[in-house]
Amino acid sequence: MLSQELISQPMTERMGPIRNKANSEELLVHEIYTSVQGESSYMGLPCIFIRTTGCHLRCSYCDTAHAFFEGKSYSLDYIINKISLMNIKLVELTGGEPLLQKASFTLLERLVNLGYTTLVETSGAVSIKNINKKVKVILDIKTPSSGESLKNYYPNLDILWPGCEVKFVIGSLEDYEFAKNICERYSLYDRTHVLFSPIVARINPAMLADKIVEDKLKVRFQMQLHRVLFGEMPGK
Repeated sequence: MLSQELISQPMTERMGPIRNKANSEELLVHEIYTSVQGESSYMGLPCIFIRTTGCHLRCSYCDTAHAFFEGKSYSLDYIINKISLMNIKLVELTGGEPLLQKASFTLLERLVNLGYTTLVETSGAVSIKNINKKVKVILDIKTPSSGESLKNYYPNLDILWPGCEVKFVIGSLEDYEFAKNICERYSLYDRTHVLFSPIVARINPAMLADKIVEDKLKVRFQMQLHRVLFGEMPGK
Protein backbone atom coordinates (compact mmCIF):
# COMPACT_ATOMS: atom_id res chain seq x y z
CA MET A 1 0.00 0.00 0.00
CA LEU A 2 1.29 3.45 -0.87
CA SER A 3 2.09 6.14 1.63
CA GLN A 4 0.15 9.39 1.47
CA GLU A 5 3.39 11.13 0.55
CA LEU A 6 3.70 9.09 -2.65
CA ILE A 7 -0.01 9.38 -3.47
CA SER A 8 0.13 13.17 -3.23
CA GLN A 9 3.16 13.59 -5.52
CA PRO A 10 2.53 16.08 -8.34
CA MET A 11 2.74 14.86 -11.92
CA THR A 12 6.06 16.61 -12.50
CA GLU A 13 7.65 14.41 -9.82
CA ARG A 14 5.89 11.26 -10.98
CA MET A 15 7.14 11.71 -14.54
CA GLY A 16 10.60 12.93 -13.53
CA PRO A 17 12.61 9.74 -14.24
CA ILE A 18 11.23 9.34 -17.79
CA ARG A 19 10.59 12.92 -18.82
CA ASN A 20 13.26 12.84 -21.53
CA LYS A 21 12.93 9.19 -22.58
CA ALA A 22 11.96 9.74 -26.22
CA ASN A 23 14.63 7.42 -27.66
CA SER A 24 12.97 4.45 -29.36
CA GLU A 25 16.08 2.25 -28.93
CA GLU A 26 16.84 2.79 -25.22
CA LEU A 27 14.71 1.82 -22.23
CA LEU A 28 14.90 2.89 -18.59
CA VAL A 29 14.65 -0.43 -16.74
CA HIS A 30 14.23 -1.12 -13.04
CA GLU A 31 14.94 -4.85 -13.17
CA ILE A 32 15.07 -7.91 -15.42
CA TYR A 33 14.48 -11.25 -13.75
CA THR A 34 12.90 -14.69 -14.07
CA SER A 35 10.05 -16.07 -11.98
CA VAL A 36 6.75 -17.84 -12.44
CA GLN A 37 4.00 -15.77 -14.03
CA GLY A 38 1.80 -14.65 -11.15
CA GLU A 39 -1.29 -13.42 -12.97
CA SER A 40 -3.36 -13.80 -16.14
CA SER A 41 -4.16 -17.00 -18.00
CA TYR A 42 -0.40 -17.65 -18.12
CA MET A 43 -0.24 -18.00 -14.34
CA GLY A 44 2.31 -20.53 -13.11
CA LEU A 45 4.47 -20.60 -16.22
CA PRO A 46 8.18 -19.69 -16.10
CA CYS A 47 8.53 -16.14 -17.41
CA ILE A 48 11.11 -13.41 -18.00
CA PHE A 49 10.03 -10.05 -16.58
CA ILE A 50 11.33 -6.74 -17.86
CA ARG A 51 10.19 -4.10 -15.38
CA THR A 52 10.47 -0.51 -16.56
CA THR A 53 10.97 2.51 -14.33
CA GLY A 54 8.36 5.21 -13.87
CA CYS A 55 4.60 5.53 -13.56
CA HIS A 56 2.23 8.49 -13.81
CA LEU A 57 -0.33 6.83 -11.51
CA ARG A 58 -0.27 6.35 -7.75
CA CYS A 59 -2.75 3.54 -7.06
CA SER A 60 -3.41 3.20 -3.35
CA TYR A 61 -2.76 -0.56 -3.40
CA CYS A 62 0.36 -0.46 -5.61
CA ASP A 63 2.91 -3.15 -4.75
CA THR A 64 5.68 -1.95 -7.09
CA ALA A 65 6.47 1.52 -5.74
CA HIS A 66 10.13 0.47 -5.80
CA ALA A 67 9.96 0.92 -9.59
CA PHE A 68 8.81 4.54 -9.51
CA PHE A 69 12.26 6.14 -9.58
CA GLU A 70 15.23 3.79 -9.67
CA GLY A 71 16.56 2.33 -12.89
CA LYS A 72 19.23 2.19 -15.55
CA SER A 73 19.02 2.90 -19.28
CA TYR A 74 19.82 -0.02 -21.58
CA SER A 75 19.85 -0.37 -25.34
CA LEU A 76 17.23 -2.72 -26.74
CA ASP A 77 20.04 -4.82 -28.20
CA TYR A 78 21.45 -5.29 -24.68
CA ILE A 79 18.04 -6.25 -23.27
CA ILE A 80 17.33 -8.76 -26.03
CA ASN A 81 20.77 -10.32 -25.70
CA LYS A 82 20.37 -10.58 -21.93
CA ILE A 83 17.00 -12.34 -22.08
CA SER A 84 18.19 -14.68 -24.85
CA LEU A 85 20.64 -16.12 -22.34
CA MET A 86 17.79 -16.90 -19.92
CA ASN A 87 16.34 -19.46 -22.36
CA ILE A 88 12.64 -18.87 -21.56
CA LYS A 89 10.22 -18.05 -24.40
CA LEU A 90 7.54 -16.28 -22.32
CA VAL A 91 8.37 -12.61 -21.69
CA GLU A 92 6.38 -9.89 -19.93
CA LEU A 93 7.05 -6.16 -20.13
CA THR A 94 5.68 -4.52 -17.01
CA GLY A 95 6.30 -1.57 -14.71
CA GLY A 96 5.64 0.95 -13.44
CA GLU A 97 3.88 1.87 -16.66
CA PRO A 98 5.89 0.55 -19.60
CA LEU A 99 3.90 2.35 -22.31
CA LEU A 100 5.12 5.76 -21.13
CA GLN A 101 8.44 5.06 -22.88
CA LYS A 102 8.61 5.06 -26.68
CA ALA A 103 11.18 2.26 -26.66
CA SER A 104 8.66 -0.14 -25.11
CA PHE A 105 6.67 -0.29 -28.35
CA THR A 106 9.86 -1.03 -30.30
CA LEU A 107 10.92 -3.71 -27.83
CA LEU A 108 7.52 -5.43 -27.99
CA GLU A 109 7.72 -5.45 -31.78
CA ARG A 110 11.18 -7.00 -31.73
CA LEU A 111 10.22 -9.63 -29.17
CA VAL A 112 7.26 -10.97 -31.14
CA ASN A 113 9.35 -10.96 -34.32
CA LEU A 114 11.94 -13.09 -32.50
CA GLY A 115 9.28 -15.66 -31.63
CA TYR A 116 8.74 -14.88 -27.96
CA THR A 117 5.27 -15.20 -26.45
CA THR A 118 5.10 -11.56 -25.44
CA LEU A 119 2.92 -10.04 -22.72
CA VAL A 120 2.64 -6.43 -21.64
CA GLU A 121 0.91 -5.36 -18.45
CA THR A 122 -0.37 -1.80 -18.63
CA SER A 123 -2.42 0.42 -16.35
CA GLY A 124 -5.20 1.06 -18.85
CA ALA A 125 -4.47 4.78 -18.65
CA VAL A 126 -2.35 4.83 -21.84
CA SER A 127 -3.47 3.99 -25.38
CA ILE A 128 -2.60 0.50 -26.62
CA LYS A 129 -3.39 1.20 -30.29
CA ASN A 130 0.25 1.28 -31.43
CA ILE A 131 1.17 -2.08 -29.88
CA ASN A 132 1.91 -4.92 -32.29
CA LYS A 133 -1.25 -7.03 -32.45
CA LYS A 134 0.73 -10.21 -31.80
CA VAL A 135 1.44 -8.92 -28.28
CA LYS A 136 -0.89 -10.16 -25.55
CA VAL A 137 -2.01 -7.12 -23.56
CA ILE A 138 -3.03 -7.44 -19.91
CA LEU A 139 -5.07 -4.26 -19.48
CA ASP A 140 -5.60 -3.19 -15.87
CA ILE A 141 -8.77 -1.11 -15.56
CA LYS A 142 -8.48 0.92 -12.36
CA THR A 143 -11.31 0.51 -9.85
CA PRO A 144 -12.50 3.24 -7.44
CA SER A 145 -10.42 2.03 -4.49
CA SER A 146 -7.26 2.62 -6.54
CA GLY A 147 -7.88 6.35 -6.38
CA GLU A 148 -7.04 6.52 -10.10
CA SER A 149 -10.20 5.27 -11.82
CA LEU A 150 -10.75 8.66 -13.49
CA LYS A 151 -7.55 8.08 -15.47
CA ASN A 152 -8.87 4.99 -17.29
CA TYR A 153 -8.60 5.37 -21.08
CA TYR A 154 -11.75 3.58 -22.17
CA PRO A 155 -11.16 3.69 -25.96
CA ASN A 156 -8.72 0.83 -25.27
CA LEU A 157 -11.72 -1.43 -24.60
CA ASP A 158 -13.03 -0.83 -28.12
CA ILE A 159 -9.87 -2.11 -29.84
CA LEU A 160 -9.04 -5.28 -27.90
CA TRP A 161 -7.69 -8.05 -30.11
CA PRO A 162 -7.45 -11.84 -29.62
CA GLY A 163 -5.05 -12.61 -26.78
CA CYS A 164 -5.82 -9.47 -24.78
CA GLU A 165 -7.01 -9.79 -21.18
CA VAL A 166 -8.70 -7.21 -18.96
CA LYS A 167 -7.94 -7.19 -15.24
CA PHE A 168 -9.84 -5.56 -12.39
CA VAL A 169 -8.23 -5.34 -8.94
CA ILE A 170 -11.08 -5.58 -6.43
CA GLY A 171 -10.85 -4.10 -2.95
CA SER A 172 -14.52 -3.51 -2.10
CA LEU A 173 -18.06 -4.28 -3.17
CA GLU A 174 -18.05 -0.87 -4.88
CA ASP A 175 -15.10 -2.03 -6.96
CA TYR A 176 -16.93 -5.26 -7.77
CA GLU A 177 -20.04 -3.45 -9.00
CA PHE A 178 -17.88 -0.99 -10.93
CA ALA A 179 -16.08 -3.87 -12.68
CA LYS A 180 -19.36 -5.63 -13.50
CA ASN A 181 -20.72 -2.41 -14.99
CA ILE A 182 -17.68 -1.92 -17.22
CA CYS A 183 -17.80 -5.55 -18.37
CA GLU A 184 -21.45 -5.24 -19.31
CA ARG A 185 -21.11 -1.81 -20.94
CA TYR A 186 -18.30 -3.01 -23.22
CA SER A 187 -19.49 -6.63 -23.63
CA LEU A 188 -16.16 -7.83 -22.27
CA TYR A 189 -17.41 -11.25 -21.17
CA ASP A 190 -17.88 -12.25 -24.80
CA ARG A 191 -14.92 -10.40 -26.28
CA THR A 192 -11.93 -11.12 -24.06
CA HIS A 193 -10.64 -12.87 -20.95
CA VAL A 194 -11.68 -10.97 -17.81
CA LEU A 195 -9.72 -11.29 -14.57
CA PHE A 196 -10.95 -10.33 -11.08
CA SER A 197 -8.15 -10.12 -8.52
CA PRO A 198 -8.82 -9.39 -4.81
CA ILE A 199 -6.81 -7.03 -2.63
CA VAL A 200 -6.50 -9.46 0.24
CA ALA A 201 -5.91 -6.71 2.80
CA ARG A 202 -9.24 -5.09 1.90
CA ILE A 203 -11.67 -7.80 0.82
CA ASN A 204 -12.09 -11.45 1.72
CA PRO A 205 -11.02 -13.45 -1.35
CA ALA A 206 -13.52 -16.21 -0.56
CA MET A 207 -16.32 -13.65 -0.48
CA LEU A 208 -15.27 -12.33 -3.87
CA ALA A 209 -15.17 -15.85 -5.29
CA ASP A 210 -18.64 -16.51 -3.88
CA LYS A 211 -19.98 -13.30 -5.46
CA ILE A 212 -18.59 -14.28 -8.85
CA VAL A 213 -20.24 -17.69 -8.65
CA GLU A 214 -23.51 -16.26 -7.30
CA ASP A 215 -23.71 -13.75 -10.15
CA LYS A 216 -22.53 -16.35 -12.67
CA LEU A 217 -19.94 -13.99 -14.11
CA LYS A 218 -17.80 -15.23 -16.96
CA VAL A 219 -14.59 -14.06 -15.35
CA ARG A 220 -11.47 -15.72 -14.01
CA PHE A 221 -10.95 -15.29 -10.26
CA GLN A 222 -7.24 -15.07 -9.52
CA MET A 223 -4.94 -14.57 -6.60
CA GLN A 224 -1.51 -13.07 -7.24
CA LEU A 225 0.56 -16.25 -7.23
CA HIS A 226 3.88 -14.41 -6.93
CA ARG A 227 2.68 -12.67 -3.75
CA VAL A 228 1.48 -15.97 -2.29
CA LEU A 229 4.93 -17.45 -2.91
CA PHE A 230 7.27 -14.52 -2.34
CA GLY A 231 5.33 -11.68 -0.70
CA GLU A 232 6.33 -8.23 -2.00
CA MET A 233 10.01 -9.10 -2.56
CA PRO A 234 11.40 -7.20 -5.60
CA GLY A 235 12.64 -9.45 -8.39
CA LYS A 236 10.04 -12.12 -7.62
